[in-house]
Amino acid sequence: PALRAAPALRPRHLRALLLADHLAQLLRAQGVGVRLVPALAEDGSCEILRHLRIEWPCGTSPAPPDAVSALKRALSRCPCATGREQAPGTATLPENVICRVHLRSFVEQQGLVGYDPNLDVLLVTEEKLQSLAELQQALQQGTVSHPAALLTFRTSFPSGSCCSIVHVVNCEEEFQQQQLDLLWRILDPGTHTALQKHLVCGPVKVTNPSSPIGADQYFQLRKRQMYDASVMKYGELAQDESWTEVIDTLTVAAIRFEMLSTAHRSQITLDLEDTSISTKGTKSGAFVMYNCARLATLFDTYQRAVERGTYPPLPPVSELNFSCLREEGEWLLLFNYLLPFPEVLQQAAQLPTPTKGIRITANTEAVCKFLIQLSMDFSSYYNRVHVLGEPFPHLFEQMFARLRLLGAVRDVFHSALATLHLPPLSQI
Repeated sequence: PALRAAPALRPRHLRALLLADHLAQLLRAQGVGVRLVPALAEDGSCEILRHLRIEWPCGTSPAPPDAVSALKRALSRCPCATGREQAPGTATLPENVICRVHLRSFVEQQGLVGYDPNLDVLLVTEEKLQSLAELQQALQQGTVSHPAALLTFRTSFPSGSCCSIVHVVNCEEEFQQQQLDLLWRILDPGTHTALQKHLVCGPVKVTNPSSPIGADQYFQLRKRQMYDASVMKYGELAQDESWTEVIDTLTVAAIRFEMLSTAHRSQITLDLEDTSISTKGTKSGAFVMYNCARLATLFDTYQRAVERGTYPPLPPVSELNFSCLREEGEWLLLFNYLLPFPEVLQQAAQLPTPTKGIRITANTEAVCKFLIQLSMDFSSYYNRVHVLGEPFPHLFEQMFARLRLLGAVRDVFHSALATLHLPPLSQI
């Protein structure tokens, strides 16, 4: 609903958008097709989504008028609906309202659970029918792509249906989305509408705001803080034009980790007056990107040394002796991160169906937490162990084994960051 009606996106809207975007990527990584709805007009909202690397469809034409007309015909036959001519003695309906639909009686008749008890009469407008037509079109198209309002995805269900609908919504707009859910069930009864579930984000509290802050202002504030922190650490180097993309990526990483490293049900507090944002704070997205860049630098340094003839090229895995890896940190990286990583992705993409009610939960914070912990343990190991040692042949065996291990760690970084639409950095 925020994407359809809000005049300007707020941080709370961004949380639902970022969560839907991340969840879509996780599902795709498991071979699931995903379509996000609604498409946005090409305006300022699309621009801020592009800044944050949220892959949302923009500029797509709305659902065809005949789809809306079909819903109007269904509405005229609906026993739960009361039109203008059917409501003598009641207050005159506003001009833009087509009819009233009695949601509470429908919920009671169907024995539905989990809906807000305050749901009662819904005033149906053309805009609401347009929203439903978009959802129907997404289901009918069969191919799959991008809601803070909804995700539809192909999977296997006991009922035999190939799709499920997940409404991703912040808690302030959950009531509105339940209205849309029920209206769809009423006008288009069937297995597909019965599979609607709601993934609800907790509130986003902004401390000490001088005025309500928009998503674009939030992004620009974090970008300025990231630039100042980079200049403080790297001096004039960070003011070079080549760093523009680096600082943009660090900003996106900071915001994504700020929004996604907390369980989606919990409240997030944004302190926008805290100027202590750092490129190396161990809980931040910038810290993760910093360690990803350290790995890139390590392999770049090694490759240049190979080209100079200082080191021989890395041998095939079959020729390496991994028994020479005796550091505890090396086996910690293997058993705590490399081996469990596929399972982390799989669990993060799971959307367990509740036994009753309409709310579902997801482990969408799992990837951010995994990357933060991996960065901390990798950083500790890297600060302690000199991977590229002196160019003596008797030291190559251990160096090659370490490089292969860290190459696998690099691959895990890249794969995990891809689910967050974050490119790996080669410098920082």
